[in-house]
Amino acid sequence: MLAVMEHFYTLQGEGFHQGRAAYFIRLGGCDVGCVWCDVKESWEAGKHPQLKIEDLRSMVKDTPAEIVVITGGEPLMYDLDELTNELHAAGLKTHIETSGAYSLSGAWDWICLSPKKFKAPLPGILPFANELKVIIFNKSDFDWAEQYAAQVSPKCKLYLQPEWSKAAQMTPLIIDYIKAHPQWELSLQIHKYINVP
Repeated sequence: MLAVMEHFYTLQGEGFHQGRAAYFIRLGGCDVGCVWCDVKESWEAGKHPQLKIEDLRSMVKDTPAEIVVITGGEPLMYDLDELTNELHAAGLKTHIETSGAYSLSGAWDWICLSPKKFKAPLPGILPFANELKVIIFNKSDFDWAEQYAAQVSPKCKLYLQPEWSKAAQMTPLIIDYIKAHPQWELSLQIHKYINVP
């Protein structure tokens, strides 16, 4: 059983897999406490229904989804081994979006690590990240992003993403930064532009 705030079939809006169809399972519970979090209603796990893993698998299989994205909240607050095993057994690819603040569990086809200043990621997750996505809220976040870029695998994709409420202010700075540091790429929250969940 997992506390599930919401689940839905949509397009991935951010990062490397942007624009691809994916089934999202948003788990309830988070103690990272980002001030700009756009799903603060996910923070209290007790406010969300407990769903059986096999029921989640069945709901995904009722759609044409090939990718399942586990997000939150902070999904690694849970042991995700059983969930990912069930999804893999159903022929699905498993992706996770995490701050890395908890130990890695589950078997993943893609790990998007989005470290937060409010609760730093555990060093053990950094070598396994396929994608490092750093939210840029102010100018100091560029230096902070480089600290984590130096710790992930050389194969890890590097993304800078403007915090939504400051996108108009930060996007031009990100563009200039990427032009000067071309190992980084731009991530935009396209789901907010095309108005899908």
